[in-house]
Amino acid sequence: MDGWQRVFVLHGRPYSETSLLLDLFTENEGRISVLAKGARSRRSNLKGCLQPFTPLLVRWSGRGAIKTLRDADPISLALPLTGSVLYSGLYINELLSRVLEQGTAYPALFFDYLQCLQVLAASEYTPEYALRRFELALLANLGYGVDYLHCAGSGEPVADTMTYRYREEKGFIASLVVDHYSFTGRELKSLATREFPDSATLKAAKRFTRIALKPYLGGKPLKSRELFRQFVRQKPEQKEN
Repeated sequence: MDGWQRVFVLHGRPYSETSLLLDLFTENEGRISVLAKGARSRRSNLKGCLQPFTPLLVRWSGRGAIKTLRDADPISLALPLTGSVLYSGLYINELLSRVLEQGTAYPALFFDYLQCLQVLAASEYTPEYALRRFELALLANLGYGVDYLHCAGSGEPVADTMTYRYREEKGFIASLVVDHYSFTGRELKSLATREFPDSATLKAAKRFTRIALKPYLGGKPLKSRELFRQFVRQKPEQKEN
């Protein structure tokens, strides 16, 4: 690639004695892997900038599955994520690394990701609102085309007080059964708008995104959730992402 692209580092790990293997989320080419040769050496000017949550301009080369990093310049300082918010950032990074295919462009999702990080960095409140909106944006970009506003059985618009049970690959069907897969019409409308006016709609959004993301994640647990649980044991007032 000859031109510069805006990117974020999702994850990095040591490679050989002085290099880094990086998982990047790029504006125009989606998720890619690059080898940053010598980035861990004492003389490298890249050592401090190839970190998650730092907006970067990057160039790379190569046609294989793993590209070679040529240049990287930080656009600004790293977004200040600390405490529970840091684990929220690690969570969305791990989501992207796990569910996005390499080399598929998601330009709209790139800005959803940037917006989520900015909200997390600026917010003095629970990160859950930003996380639920990002998860729903991620599902939409993956082609998850569920209709939140109509009953999949009758085609009728959902009613606020009616209960609808989620059926994978079908949608929401009016039902008298109330269980983990059931949502009120009011909760479905909040999913459609990605707005959560109260704790009930926010909890429903978390429950739905867990259900919908499970097929993409498979049975392998998320490392960021385990790290967050360890953090919660020290600060029990926090809530899991």
